[in-house]
Amino acid sequence: MGPSSTAAGGGPPAEAAEGAAADLLDQAAQLLSGRFAVLTGAGISTDSGIPDYRGAGSPKRTPMTIQQFLSDGSFQQRYWAGSYLGWPRFLAAGPNGGHVALADLEAAGRVLGIATQNVDGLHGRAGSRHVVEIHGSVDRVVCLRCGQLFARGAVAERIEAANGWFVGGATVTLNPDGDADVGDVSAFVVPDCTVCGGTLKPEVVFFGEFVPKERFTEAAAIVTRADALLIAGSSLAVNSGIRLLELARRRRIPIVVLNRGPTKGDRAATLKIDAGTSETLAALRDRLLP
Repeated sequence: MGPSSTAAGGGPPAEAAEGAAADLLDQAAQLLSGRFAVLTGAGISTDSGIPDYRGAGSPKRTPMTIQQFLSDGSFQQRYWAGSYLGWPRFLAAGPNGGHVALADLEAAGRVLGIATQNVDGLHGRAGSRHVVEIHGSVDRVVCLRCGQLFARGAVAERIEAANGWFVGGATVTLNPDGDADVGDVSAFVVPDCTVCGGTLKPEVVFFGEFVPKERFTEAAAIVTRADALLIAGSSLAVNSGIRLLELARRRRIPIVVLNRGPTKGDRAATLKIDAGTSETLAALRDRLLP
């Protein structure tokens, strides 16, 4: 007997153990037949060479919290040193087929907008225009004292000029947020604000930090206007994603979850597809855009 979908919040969803089967893709296309919202997580960027925190084969590490970053200068040294090493590879990552498929669907008027938990900027580089970066973007840096914004590339140049001894090699392992693991960084010079001398921080939401209210409100507005919600590449382990899922569930609109492996939203899904995001999103685009 083939898998069947269920009403949102109304029981266990249909699943595919391996690749997305044609019947599941057909079901997803039917559920997404109107204009839909999209929520993406780190799983959509793994095919671009950016690892995620929780997927199979992900590096086992505890990300730095905002409390650590603000409490001790040594944590800031470790963050900026690792960020300096990881930045070139993070910058070199390009959009994959999943990003492009969503951009195509938005251009055709099928995707209302994308709320992403990623900080890599790949949706915008793929051509998507209505993107809410819930957790910020790693290519921007903000002063915590005066609010001045800086381009990440300009900060990287200052780091290099002040730390000529600190050279990254070919063995750098990229972490999900664009940094890399480092050794002794006690002599590392941390960049400060060129306007007021204050503490610089990437304009991203650290673990333990709240998502700005206005940013979440913008993401929620996309879901509120949509006929359905597609969640791609997120395990929904972070509260911001669960809140958007709950908004869709309360509205009783179809929820399609696409992720390799289990998520915290599987029980609320109308349809769950356990498969890779890039190839599945491309296949969905081909069904939705004849």
